[in-house]
Amino acid sequence: MSPVSVLCFLLFHLLIPSPAQADGDITIGSSLTAKKDNSSWLSPSGDFAFGFRTLPANPDNPGEVFLLSIWYNKIPSRTIVWFANGDHPAPENSKLEFTSDLGLVLTDPRGERLWKSENIVGTISHATFNDTGNFIILGSNLEKLWESFEDPDDTLLPSQTLGKKKYLSSRQSEGSFSRGKFQLQMLDSGDLVLNTINLPSSYANEPYYSTGTARDSNKSSPGKEVVFDNSASPFVLRENGDKVYLSQVKVPSASDFYSRITLSFDGVLTQYVHPKNSSSNGTWISLWSEPENICTAVLAPRGSGVCGYNSICSLGNNNRPKCGCPEKYTLLDPNDEYGSCTPNFTLSCEEDEKKLKQGSIEDLYTFVELEHTGWRRLIMPC
Repeated sequence: MSPVSVLCFLLFHLLIPSPAQADGDITIGSSLTAKKDNSSWLSPSGDFAFGFRTLPANPDNPGEVFLLSIWYNKIPSRTIVWFANGDHPAPENSKLEFTSDLGLVLTDPRGERLWKSENIVGTISHATFNDTGNFIILGSNLEKLWESFEDPDDTLLPSQTLGKKKYLSSRQSEGSFSRGKFQLQMLDSGDLVLNTINLPSSYANEPYYSTGTARDSNKSSPGKEVVFDNSASPFVLRENGDKVYLSQVKVPSASDFYSRITLSFDGVLTQYVHPKNSSSNGTWISLWSEPENICTAVLAPRGSGVCGYNSICSLGNNNRPKCGCPEKYTLLDPNDEYGSCTPNFTLSCEEDEKKLKQGSIEDLYTFVELEHTGWRRLIMPC
């Protein structure tokens, strides 16, 4: 091949986009590797990215690990809206491959499988990553074999639905993507509820929020699914077509704002919007949230609350809970502000007997007044 031919060949392949990422389409055999500043697959507009995000080291992730995820790609926060294998993020040099038989397969550097796209039945043709943030694996007849919208984590996006037996699950904490104890789920009865679960099991406690759309022969037909339509106004769609909106708050234009509904690690369901202008340093704005006061909503027998045992919950800004320890109590884990509190004094009958010999019984105990505080008894299920 002449030098001129070689130059033309190189220029052709440099200027033509990779077939793995043409208009959001992903071809069989495409792959991504978990490394710092690694490339990702983009939706056609570039609004969303699919790839690996580096997670900072913390008690749950002592070393540098990578989370396979989908995120908003044009805003500074690069907010994650979907992720895989949150309980066990991938070590560096793990590989995601798009295969012809299993679809997406994530393996560690030793080749051991960490995660795969589940329940794929049929012949895989290719995948597409669209501007709604949905990653879809398509069959030979262009039927959907798997999609990220049908395997949600803690977030719903516009045009996404949540049907019966589907649920959102909160994270364990702001920085941990392990499964948390709060759920949003569409019950078979047609009711959309928020409830806690008793980790590590999936035992669901009584709901602390409900849309009241359960099946009732004396009322309207039951709920069928949650619809987060393109106008960014979420509602429960009843079987007869009626709509029960989750909020009456006016939603900004979808052409100017990104929107999402997220179940936070603290159990609060919130709809947020963010200006699309890439030059803006704006943040996510809360439009509405449920429940109004999570501190009083999650009470026995609905399971443990937002804060840990012996801790006091109070409502802060934007309906977010704040946790604190009573006087003479400290956090069991100083790094977990939502964790349990432990007494920093000794509780024992032996110590009391010693003190009693040295003084009166009144000297044994101290009463502290706590304002605006209620006490509850936790009822544990059998």
